[in-house]
Amino acid sequence: MGAMSVRTQSSEPPESSGAPHRAGFACFVGRPNAGKSTLTNALVGQKVAITANQPQTTRHTVRGIVHRADAQLILVDTPGLHKPRTLLGERLNDIVRTTWAEVDVIGFCLPANEKLGPGDRFIAKELAFIKKTPKIAIVTKTDLVDSKTLAEQLIAIDQLGKELGFEWAEIVPVSAVADEQVDLLADLLVPLLPEGPALYPEGDLTDEPEQVMVAELIREAALEGVRDELPHSIAVVVEEMLPREDRPADKPLLDIHAFVYIERPSQKGIIIGPKGKRLKEVGIKSRKQIEALLGTPVFLDLHVKVAKDWQRDPRQLRKLGF
Repeated sequence: MGAMSVRTQSSEPPESSGAPHRAGFACFVGRPNAGKSTLTNALVGQKVAITANQPQTTRHTVRGIVHRADAQLILVDTPGLHKPRTLLGERLNDIVRTTWAEVDVIGFCLPANEKLGPGDRFIAKELAFIKKTPKIAIVTKTDLVDSKTLAEQLIAIDQLGKELGFEWAEIVPVSAVADEQVDLLADLLVPLLPEGPALYPEGDLTDEPEQVMVAELIREAALEGVRDELPHSIAVVVEEMLPREDRPADKPLLDIHAFVYIERPSQKGIIIGPKGKRLKEVGIKSRKQIEALLGTPVFLDLHVKVAKDWQRDPRQLRKLGF
């Protein structure tokens, strides 16, 4: 194989010569903050997976769906793989490995602006065990580096595959933020999918139940600004979503009751903030996002509850949806 193939945009449009329709699953892996969720959103063209600057924010397999004339690409967003320290961590890692074995292609996201580190190697070694699934290396955040740094990163990634005894199907530099090469990435993922009809109806962007997506949006807003607190210690459960009764048809209102769970009473003040200011901001911010997602006005009722050490308690984990 010798030569490394790095893809950059060609001006030629892909041939639409009656090629068979393809449909299948891809998942993006990479250490926390490698740009997986941002890339998912750029490909899907709408905010689906949640993005936050802390590790461990994507807990559910949120699938973004890319609808194209020639294919349907379903993106499975697994939690970041990491060395488990708690029961929650172990459960997340089990989910990750199961997902990897079931998808048609794996995209390994590596930021252009950070040298390959132990976390990347840890994931690459795990990938090496999954023999059948083609693997694409996606160099993200290319808008943050010059061409020399990018070239060095591409060579390092090519070497990493060789060291571990596998060949990347492609190595693609992209910038989701600057929208560079995002379409090309989709063009490269599609041929690796099996032939077949669309698996989801046109118009679907994600198959997550709405309640889970609403909980994720609230959780993302709750994480903003508590960088010093472990993001793990926040879980959100949407207890109910009900249309308000006695509203005229042209003025609907959806009542959403949700609990923000934390592990220790000492964290309560941090989430609520002085005179309840933070919790109010969380409510306003997430309500706007929820209204955009659901396309309807929302009344959001938020409460903070302490669920002692929920990350280590199997019963609590189950209750909180893990």
